[in-house]
Order: sequence, then C-alpha cells, then structure tokens
Amino acid sequence: MAVDDAVVEQIGEGSSPPTLRFYTWNPPCLSLGYTQPAGQADLPRLAAAGWDIVRRPTGGRAILHTDELTYSLSAPLNNPLVTGGVLASYRRISQAIIHGLSLLGLPIETSENAQSIPHAEQEPVCFEVPSAYETTAMGKKLVGSAQVRRKKAVLQHGAIPLTGDISRICSALHFDSEDSRRNAVVRVKERAITVEALIGRQLGPHTVGEAICSGFREVFNLEFEETPLTEEEEKLALHLEQERYSNPDWTYRI
Repeated sequence: MAVDDAVVEQIGEGSSPPTLRFYTWNPPCLSLGYTQPAGQADLPRLAAAGWDIVRRPTGGRAILHTDELTYSLSAPLNNPLVTGGVLASYRRISQAIIHGLSLLGLPIETSENAQSIPHAEQEPVCFEVPSAYETTAMGKKLVGSAQVRRKKAVLQHGAIPLTGDISRICSALHFDSEDSRRNAVVRVKERAITVEALIGRQLGPHTVGEAICSGFREVFNLEFEETPLTEEEEKLALHLEQERYSNPDWTYRI
C-alpha cells in the first residue's frame, strides 16, 4: 500500500510516469477500504489465522488478499485512461482488463448497471457487493476494484482471485452471529468466483499479469517499460509505511 501511495504521489508531482503494477501478498492480508469501519474486521480471528490487516488509500469494502493477483494503475488526472470521472475511468480501464483476461480464454463480461441488492451498502465484503462496470464471469464478480482521485493523480486498485475458497474472507470479519456469518458465506459464493473455478485449472499470477498488460497494449495502443522504483518512490514508500500503513492510528482510525 505504501508503494502504491508513493507512486501516485510522485506521478502527481510529475516525477514519475503512469504506472501499472502487479503484486501478490505474503502473508494473506485483509485490506479495509479508506472509509470502512475497522470494527468490521474480526481481529482475534485474523490473528489466529496468521493474517495481516491494512487500510487502503482507495475506497470500497474489505478484501482478503490471498491466492490472487493485485493490480494498481496510477496516472495523472489528465491522462486519457482516467479522465471523465470515476465511472468513465472504471469503464475505460475495465475494457483493457476484460480484453486481457479474454486472451486467456476466460468468458469475461461487464455489467454497466449493477444489480440492486437490498442493504448492499452495509455489507463489509467487496466481492459480495456489485458495482458499475464490474468485471464478471458467468454472472459472478471476478475483479474487485476501487479508486482514489487526488488533486493531480488517480490510483485504481483491483484484486483478481485466482484460486481457493472465495468465501474465506467471512472468517476474518465480525458478524453479529454465526448464522449471519454462514449466510454471508453463501452470498459470497453465489456472487463471486475465482479464475480456477471459472475455467477448471489454475493460472499463475505472472500469466494473468502478462495477459492484462497485453489487454492494455491492444486496447489502448500502449507500450510498457519495466523499471524498478525510483529512489524518490523508494524513500517516500518507506516513510509512508512507517507513518501510515504500519501505524495502528491509520488502520483503526474509523
């Protein structure tokens, strides 16, 4: 999270180019959205499982990052990929992601109008709640994304579950009763899916990341240059890690 935040800050200052990053998580980690109440996380259960917790700079609801590929796209506000506001940029970025995943043979689709689900705004799980222009497959959510727009730059995060039990997140969240937890498990399984469950075989994060890069190349005629973090990005990321993302005052501030 600190690296993504540092990159988007440097882009906003004009010191870094638009950046597409991919990464995985070790150990598994529950990420809370920027304004999500920390009380929705079940800290004793997280500790028992050996899972971490962090608060994202982007919005949305909780995601359990495990057996997945995470992407982050950062660009200045005037970049054609992110102009026109949140929904317009979601739609634009999803075109590249959908095309890239389709290159792997995944039957991907997008929904311009999310289905209305009663009390969805109160649900703590990202993959339980539909959103406009979400990437879906077989009627189920495959990619969960969130965005933050600052004065000079935009950061969009997205999680692509590759394998495993998509409902595991429910064991890391607080529910009023075990019946409520079991009901949430059922809902998540009904509304979300992994790549492996979709096509019956596992795809590694490198394979999926390369396909998404191809999606951006072919849809938007882009070229990528693979580079390490700059010295300025490294220094800022270390500062943000210490002052924000490993700081309980940030994680549990709401």
